[in-house]
Amino acid sequence: MNEAQQERLRSLRRELHSYPEPAWREFYTTSRIVDELERIGVDQLHIGQAVVDGDARMAVPDDDELEDWQRKARDAGAREDVLEAVDGGFTGALAVLEQGEGPTVALRVDIDALPITESDSAAHAPASEGFRSANAGYMHACGHDAHATIGLGVLEAVKESDFRGTFKLVIQPAEEVIGGGKAVAESGHLDDVDHLLAIHIGLDHPTGEIVAGVGGFLAVRQFKATFTGETAHAGGHPAQGRDAVQALATAVQNLHAIRRHGDGATRVNAGVVAGGTATNIVPEEATLEGEVRGETTHLKEYMSDRADTVMSSAAEMHDCEVAIETTAEAPSAVSDDALASVVYDAAASVPGVTSRLRTDDLGGSEDATYLMDRVQDHGGTATFVGIGTDHPGGHHTPTFDVDEDSLAIGIDVVSETVRQLSE
Repeated sequence: MNEAQQERLRSLRRELHSYPEPAWREFYTTSRIVDELERIGVDQLHIGQAVVDGDARMAVPDDDELEDWQRKARDAGAREDVLEAVDGGFTGALAVLEQGEGPTVALRVDIDALPITESDSAAHAPASEGFRSANAGYMHACGHDAHATIGLGVLEAVKESDFRGTFKLVIQPAEEVIGGGKAVAESGHLDDVDHLLAIHIGLDHPTGEIVAGVGGFLAVRQFKATFTGETAHAGGHPAQGRDAVQALATAVQNLHAIRRHGDGATRVNAGVVAGGTATNIVPEEATLEGEVRGETTHLKEYMSDRADTVMSSAAEMHDCEVAIETTAEAPSAVSDDALASVVYDAAASVPGVTSRLRTDDLGGSEDATYLMDRVQDHGGTATFVGIGTDHPGGHHTPTFDVDEDSLAIGIDVVSETVRQLSE
């Protein structure tokens, strides 16, 4: 990759960083990516409902929220034809290169941002160099701006290479809410894929380090529980009330008392709790948003079943009702050793790669697992590749940023892997 290409990609990454959009609201981001896909030139370009199974989307915001972000994107200069295609929050894109007989290889990248206010410290490069988030309260605090940039760089490199086969670039929305992976997997676009690569930058690995097959994905289920009771005067007639907050408090305490499983790691968290209207009113309604995780999908299901029992029992104990809704979930997955070995070998020849690891644990969850499982279930192979980057603040913090030298390294490693898969 020459210096001019590197500078263009660095500029694109900074532009995407300056306009972060949360899950299913990546309207401007999708429009800008479509610009680049058309500049590069692809044989097929899918956007809107052609990219995802609409019934499989999770954690989709309400219509007013979608319309507000769509208006913001229009005001920022997003293309009207793209905005029309992605209306309703059907963001993301899928591009296809057809370069003769050979394997079908796919690369998945994600594009959504997080609800975090970005640092305005002079020590924070996006602030000091003029590409800090322009959307108050949101930022690319996990590197998805870099992921999109790397994906576009790989697409262009593959097109210019001697790769023979079909290459698909999957631009996936809504990863941060675990809402987009299943919808993309069930679209059918991956059913003919022989090899799937998914990437993530950073993950506490330094610039120059490549992890060929990330593992340790925790399956996850996120839920919302609404407890309903009955109001009463807290001083005059407390016994006439049915206290929803008391039911919620019991649930929170007992969720954390679920016995851990001997077969592997499990997690539970009550992340958001709310309820009540005044100090002198027995609370009629209370809500709990939480999650469970497991080292395997089976362990996640164990935790999920126990959590539902705990919440239902807590409601019954205090003469309340509870409605439990799954808001998002994702399975575990395993990177294929054979495909990870191709990545490992390809990285050896890439300038800037200083260290290679065959595997390392993620220690969290990712909805790329839906795509990985889908490809593997159809006879293909999949691996999740870690691209190291020096970042001054940890993932999901106001000071997160990436070392832009890692962009070219990631592009070269992935594009060389794709090229070798057609040999």
